[in-house]
Amino acid sequence: MYAAPNRLTRHRLVELDLPRGEDVRAPGEAPGLLAVESAVDELAVALDMDPVELRILNEPKVHPESGKPFSDRRLVECMREAARRFGWERRPARAGSLRDGRWLVGYGMAAAVRMQFQIPSKASVRMMPDGTAIVRSDITDIGTGTYTIVAQVAAETLGLALDRVRVEIADSNYPAGAGSGGSFGASNTCVAVYNACVALREKLKPDNIPAEGVEAEGEIGYMGTDPNYKKYSIHAYGAQFAEVGVDADTAEIRLRRMLGVFAPGRIFNAKTARSQLIGGMTFGVSSALHEEAVVDTRTGAFINHDLASYLVPVHADIPEIDAVVLDGFDDKANVLGAKGVGELGNCGANAAVANAVFNATGVRVRDFPITIEKVLPGLPLVDV
Repeated sequence: MYAAPNRLTRHRLVELDLPRGEDVRAPGEAPGLLAVESAVDELAVALDMDPVELRILNEPKVHPESGKPFSDRRLVECMREAARRFGWERRPARAGSLRDGRWLVGYGMAAAVRMQFQIPSKASVRMMPDGTAIVRSDITDIGTGTYTIVAQVAAETLGLALDRVRVEIADSNYPAGAGSGGSFGASNTCVAVYNACVALREKLKPDNIPAEGVEAEGEIGYMGTDPNYKKYSIHAYGAQFAEVGVDADTAEIRLRRMLGVFAPGRIFNAKTARSQLIGGMTFGVSSALHEEAVVDTRTGAFINHDLASYLVPVHADIPEIDAVVLDGFDDKANVLGAKGVGELGNCGANAAVANAVFNATGVRVRDFPITIEKVLPGLPLVDV
């Protein structure tokens, strides 16, 4: 994320009689950024610097570890645009200094990054004699809009009206897709569909389509064999901004508003992309303030193993929240210039909320989630 001559990170593993940690959403970046972006916020406070400007000051020109050039990195643009839209200039410079009645109010921000994964994917497209096209892949649509964006890419590439494209997915007899996880689905499946459509156009002969139609397959290969992924650092970026209120007497924490600005390359469908990003941001709020697996230290069993005791946000916990996407095209990521968005929205969201809690209270919590009992002892004594 940042370039500096003095950096040290540690990762420790401890053997426990518990199941190992498994993937939830944005594994790697989401929990990692909670630590990194909280630490950068601590550094900004220690230096009496604006957290945005500190990050910009340490913006690297190439990947700090590998030295590879970035394919398309617009992190500074995301931060500046988000700060402008959010009203970051109103952020209280001193923690615990802004009040709204009984509420201590704080602003926090964090940067977001998510690696772009290129996973082998295949798709087929068949042109029928009546001029309709059938797209097939075993990819699934879990509510993320796969049907919509696949149809859009096929229609655009073949020059057809959208209602002339039929999408058939989620059948293991169809060509193998990337799967609906890890932000793999949209970019990889759509590139495979695009390549199938290009191959189909080359096979088609005007006014001579047989009764069974004409079919072509397209695919995209593994990132480890792609020259661009060997030469460039290919990621999607964003900036997360949050405002929270903390009750001055009880330490109850409430998210008041949240904004994310993201740069994931080309967007296939603005509505479904925004929905995915907002969903990811909600995940981030949840990891910062709600989700905790409690273990019985006598037996090693999880105590809160149902939704009555394992807390996740409800509608009242997620008020004004918005996601903005910068127009873009990353020509190193793939032929369509697109990168994943589903998990990008989760990255950095938890740290933005945590940093906002500190700005509201002056209490820095390093053991998540941030709960009342962790904040209350450190609250300033004030008259309401």
